[in-house]
Amino acid sequence: MKQIATKICKAGDIGIYNNLFGGIMLSWLDEAGGTMASTVCCTPNMITLKIDEVVFKKAVKVNEHLRIYGKVDRIGTTSISLYMEARRFDFDKKEEDMVCSTRMTFVRIDEEGVAIPIDKQVREKYRNL
Repeated sequence: MKQIATKICKAGDIGIYNNLFGGIMLSWLDEAGGTMASTVCCTPNMITLKIDEVVFKKAVKVNEHLRIYGKVDRIGTTSISLYMEARRFDFDKKEEDMVCSTRMTFVRIDEEGVAIPIDKQVREKYRNL
């Protein structure tokens, strides 16, 4: 897995139980996943199609650092699926704790919003996953 983003939980990201609001986490995962999908597929024209089940395993508090990791799970003609993990990083212990994980699917689109094929060279590179 490759680290694709780092976030710091700020006071404005907190919900009513003094934990990171789940919607903020989903936004961070979507942004990091979309950026990775665009990078892998060599196009800025990627949109989120699907986010699989997300189970929040650990709370995130103000000032905690999150590292978001991703890897290509599979690639199709027009879509790419990524496995994503968010982990809290403890600077003192130099350890990470899993916060949540999910699979996300992104689709390449044209200017009209219609799905179009991901470049053949990219599909060939990832076809044996």
